[in-house]
Amino acid sequence: MIDTTVFQDKKAVYYTLGCKLNFAETSSIGKSLKEAGIRTARRGEKADIIVVNTCSVTEVADKKCRQAIHKLVKAHPGAYVIVTGCYAQLKPDTVADIEGVDLVLGAEQKGDLMDYLVTLEKSAHGAAITTATKDIRKFSPSCSRGDRTRYFLKVQDGCDYFCSYCTIPFARGRSRNGKIADLVEQAREVAAEGGKEIVLTGVNIGDFGKTTGETFLDLIKELDKVEGIERYRISSIEPNLLTDEIIEFVSTSRRFMPHFHIPLQSGCDEVLKLMRRRYDTALFASKIHKIKQLMPHAFIGVDVIVGTRGETPEYFESAYNFIESLDVTQLHVFSYSERPGTQALKIDYIVSPEDKHKRSQRLLELSDKKLKDFYSRHIGKEAVVLSEHSKPGAPMHGFTENYIRVELNADKVKDNHLVKVKLGGFSEDGSSLLSEVL
Repeated sequence: MIDTTVFQDKKAVYYTLGCKLNFAETSSIGKSLKEAGIRTARRGEKADIIVVNTCSVTEVADKKCRQAIHKLVKAHPGAYVIVTGCYAQLKPDTVADIEGVDLVLGAEQKGDLMDYLVTLEKSAHGAAITTATKDIRKFSPSCSRGDRTRYFLKVQDGCDYFCSYCTIPFARGRSRNGKIADLVEQAREVAAEGGKEIVLTGVNIGDFGKTTGETFLDLIKELDKVEGIERYRISSIEPNLLTDEIIEFVSTSRRFMPHFHIPLQSGCDEVLKLMRRRYDTALFASKIHKIKQLMPHAFIGVDVIVGTRGETPEYFESAYNFIESLDVTQLHVFSYSERPGTQALKIDYIVSPEDKHKRSQRLLELSDKKLKDFYSRHIGKEAVVLSEHSKPGAPMHGFTENYIRVELNADKVKDNHLVKVKLGGFSEDGSSLLSEVL
């Protein structure tokens, strides 16, 4: 039993890098520290404890993690420094060697951070506690409120796919998930707190059920029954796991929004094979067609990686033309980053940084056009917006059911309220639509 008296009135600061899943997990870590008597440091206060939750999706992410640690150590001299997350799991000794770091925890230990925080005495060198990837089995529940009004509910962790460019299976372990009954209870707790929107997060959420014998369709059907939650959004789901049954259920659900985020990664079949993805462009196109057939107004975001090894100019042009032909709303474009230990390093053809940049810019321009066209088709229509609190002096914003960003009149609307509006033209910066509250 840990003696928590040593932690009374201590102050902690938290820093999270990477995905929404990381933010949800940091929130749960913060909750466990709060229960032990550790409060979050206020602006300008010196913290006694620093917790950094890291990302390692790219080489740039690794660099940002190191920079963040250095900056926090300098800002909070003498603080006890704990580093966890994907970078900590993949490179524990490297992280432990960073000046000021006291404790490095891997993926299996992250959810039980308080079990390892037995003292706040700093040591000459950081200690690393991790578990081999093949032995990572624990699912640590996490649910957090984001910066706005929505909550992020972790339903799944890990991945069994081992795509050739990706280190996530090594950083997070094999696919595993929570029980539907437990996740439904967490959703009820969100509703009791006044939360109205939940985003379902995970590494590969369509793979839900590996450890419980349930399915993702089972999960969303049960969550749909929770009273008080007005909106659910599915954060990201692999195209081969996005079944027709899931699409059909969302199309008839009152609570699951017509909003999909589907990773494509490349619009060229030859590159998809090199990436070891589990679908081809024909399957992807069929999913887009199915969604639009049932929900013509649905927002569809798509992840694309440019400049992977093996992506010749001809392959990129093929990918670009395919993506251009899709009735999707927005592209999330990433430049390929070499990751140690991945199979992609065995592919000979290398894309230059200059070509990566050019290809990225072309896709970003295509994305801007698709998003603007999508918004334009909704001008003059009525919609229901969930309002989000704004910073002092800034306009209030919110999102429609199909994820159109809307500027609201703060004098007429309270935050975290559903409000009916008529959509107007583009805002001055072009990032949202103006609205008239009805």
